[in-house]
Amino acid sequence: MTHVTGTLVLAGTPIGDIGDAPPRLAAELETADIVAAEDTRRLRGLTRALGVHTTGRVVSYFEGNESARTPELVEALVGGARVLLVTDAGMPSVSDPGYRLVAAAVEQDIKVTAVPGPSAVLTALALSGLPVDRFCFEGFLPRKAGERLGRLREVEKERRTLVYFEAPHRLDDTLAAMAEVFGAERRAAVCRELTKTYEEVKRGGLADLAEWAKDGVRGEITVVVEGAPEAAPAELDAEELVRRVRVREEAGERRKEAIAAVAAEAGLPKREVFDAVVAAKNAAATGPGKGKGLS
Repeated sequence: MTHVTGTLVLAGTPIGDIGDAPPRLAAELETADIVAAEDTRRLRGLTRALGVHTTGRVVSYFEGNESARTPELVEALVGGARVLLVTDAGMPSVSDPGYRLVAAAVEQDIKVTAVPGPSAVLTALALSGLPVDRFCFEGFLPRKAGERLGRLREVEKERRTLVYFEAPHRLDDTLAAMAEVFGAERRAAVCRELTKTYEEVKRGGLADLAEWAKDGVRGEITVVVEGAPEAAPAELDAEELVRRVRVREEAGERRKEAIAAVAAEAGLPKREVFDAVVAAKNAAATGPGKGKGLS
């Protein structure tokens, strides 16, 4: 007989406006055997706002007790319980408690599912006005200035749009550090109090945003930063262009295709590469450098 285990449900909760709560959230809150909440007081406020009552056992699950409480919850899951995990706002595991429990449940082959909900990361991206086709989420930066600069330098050349969470009292220092590493004019958006009454999105260059933030900023903050610009092709002299064409020819490419490929690599007109090849061929045939060009 196969033993039936329980299910771990990760539930997204509103990041501001209670009206954004997914409809399934209420049903899961009412029927879960155990509700693990980052803050049980915030959970009570959420259930009151939704007009629901939890019938299962409510336990706290936050950064300080994740390691100790995870085995207890896994044991309940193995025993067949339906465990609902909620954090104060947004999706569990995304810079919030949850990863340890998910990893432990997966290791025990326990089903893990989700109630999709609001996300500060995706909401900020959509409102930023910056490219969203490719992005990476960097979470919170280190508090110490040196460590923060080191983390930023790791992604200095990252082409994808970057998303960060930050505390309001550190925002001006963080933006100044970003301006130092990424460049003063790199575009960014500071998204504050998303979906709440005083929602604000401030867009501009990093240096200007850092100056703006010096006056003090309140609320929940998400920062979206434009990815690094594509590096300009290195300028190649005629000798290097000819060398690259020769390498391609020796690998079996026809000269016409080799010239086109090298021109594309260098960001140059094909005619410029062609002229360099012809000049090298003429020089090899008539001058003291004979044998170094193209035949």
